Amino acid sequence: MALLADSRVLVVGGSSGIGLAVACACVGAGAKVTIASRSQSKLAEAVRSLGSTARTAVLDTADEDGVAAFFRDHEAFDHVVVSAAQTPSGPLRQLPLEQARSAMDSKFWGAYRIARFARLSERASLTFISGFLSERPSANAVLQGAINAALEALGRGLALELSPVRVNVVSPGMIDTPLWSKLDPAARNAMFERAAASLPAKAVGQPTDIANAVLFAMTTLFATGSTIRVDGGATIG
Repeated sequence: MALLADSRVLVVGGSSGIGLAVACACVGAGAKVTIASRSQSKLAEAVRSLGSTARTAVLDTADEDGVAAFFRDHEAFDHVVVSAAQTPSGPLRQLPLEQARSAMDSKFWGAYRIARFARLSERASLTFISGFLSERPSANAVLQGAINAALEALGRGLALELSPVRVNVVSPGMIDTPLWSKLDPAARNAMFERAAASLPAKAVGQPTDIANAVLFAMTTLFATGSTIRVDGGATIG
């Protein structure tokens, strides 16, 4: 029997990058997958790689009423994964406060809204995607580290409040996703080579690496309140 046979899975931010990799892994494991994103065009493109069984939903995690309405209109999910976020970065004294608030609203409060309104089955799982900057700060991305740390703390607290629903967080390092597609290809490859050389794993991560960790969190019934680092050793390197 497939690992997630007939499970109802929602991947918020499932139209590209890590979210899409998670959705693909869940489809392969036999789940009934819904991907949600703000972009209808990205959802339509993503479905071509997921297959005709996948469902889509246009959803903005910043829209409280929209999030509440979405869950009112759907049956309870067995697994919910939140990978959606728009987080501009920069030094504290250079990043405009409006952009800083927007980043917090997107990644932290977006996940908070999903957790607040989600209809979950009795033994469901809820998984957030954070990032290794929560434990190894960068002088040029202080806000992102703080947001990720807050998200991980939220996951631990919700594991207690929502029990027996299991709540976990997966913390990636540098992952080769479309996030970096705006860079010149040569510059991007050089950046990845430098990053790989500095990491104990001697490699840059792929979205499938994070998808594997998310499936572990979803299917390991003894895992809750955990932060699973998949960072190539960046936190210890």
